[in-house]
Amino acid sequence: MILRNVAIRHSRKALAAPIPKSLLRTLTTEALAEERSSIEHSIANHTKETHSIEANLNQLQLTKSFHPPRETAESKAGVQRDYALRNHIKKRTSRLGSRIPPHYEPSDILTDPPRPEDVTLELLMASQAHFGHSTSLWNPMNQRYIYGVRSGIHIISLEATAAHLRRAAKVVEGVAYHGGLILFVGTRKGQDKAVVKAAKMAQGCHLFERWIPGTITNGDQILGNCAMRVVDAKDEPLRGFEQKIGEWKALRPDLVVVLNPRENYVLLHECGLNNIPTIGVIDTDADPTWVTYPIPANDDSLRCIQVIAGVLGRAGEAGQKRRLEDAENGIVTWLPSPGLGKPKDMEEAEKEKEEGGGVVAKARIVEDESEEVQSRRRRGPVDPEDGEDDF
Repeated sequence: MILRNVAIRHSRKALAAPIPKSLLRTLTTEALAEERSSIEHSIANHTKETHSIEANLNQLQLTKSFHPPRETAESKAGVQRDYALRNHIKKRTSRLGSRIPPHYEPSDILTDPPRPEDVTLELLMASQAHFGHSTSLWNPMNQRYIYGVRSGIHIISLEATAAHLRRAAKVVEGVAYHGGLILFVGTRKGQDKAVVKAAKMAQGCHLFERWIPGTITNGDQILGNCAMRVVDAKDEPLRGFEQKIGEWKALRPDLVVVLNPRENYVLLHECGLNNIPTIGVIDTDADPTWVTYPIPANDDSLRCIQVIAGVLGRAGEAGQKRRLEDAENGIVTWLPSPGLGKPKDMEEAEKEKEEGGGVVAKARIVEDESEEVQSRRRRGPVDPEDGEDDF
């Protein structure tokens, strides 16, 4: 700042130097004298301002913002003292005041789904499983599942819901215990997380997008490129079946769980054509004869769907766990797929063994014949009449 002001001051003085008289004679008169006086006056004002600024800068005092650090021993002792005081206050006041009871958190149903034995009427009512549709939209086939009417809306009997849900859980557990493939389907918005969680627990498959018509009836064309593998009783992959699996037909599920049957009627029709059992959540506007094992409940409530999917997923998990425990003890609860046979390498080894065994038998027969010939030769010439009698 000071250097800039000095440069400006000296440059202006250099510009305002007195003009030689020879030039003044050639220019003119009074106008040049007035301009010269105004320039000198402005230079004088500027010098006064710069001197006042320099004086103000010199009068400024520096503030001391630096604080010396505290000693380490004192700081540690203070922290320990404050921590001990905090624990003392917490111990004295922890039992004071009111206690907050366990409250509902929506994420608990997904992270820790209930088990079939944990299903209660209170849980089903809290999940709004008892709400049906308007009385004008009901299906008469659901009359046995309806408890009554409230404000023009059918109320589903929660006792029927709990009983059918436990029965469906037993079916899922039995299919998982016998090594079956379970497919969970939920194509409505918000059902994807519940469907994926249930399929993961039951070690099955899931579908939360649109069902492609013909996936079961024409599975060789639609699912022909899907990867498959062969596992043993302990779910460990086996090698040697790659060539056979390449020519194998597409797999079909052994059980299908549909959380919204009205939007997946084509899927249910294909399952009926192929004798595949199904489980479905049936609302008051749906036909319970569409599925093999209906569960009367509210299919529009996302929390109700999460409870049902979680219960069925837990049942599948229990079945898989029992199956693996029995496999550890040498008990196999399922049969291999018909026509699968043995690995390619093993079949080739057995063929070679059979062929080798045949050669050995022939060699033994030939060896026996040679011994008989040698014994006859030792006896001497054979009488033809004796030979005819012998043969």
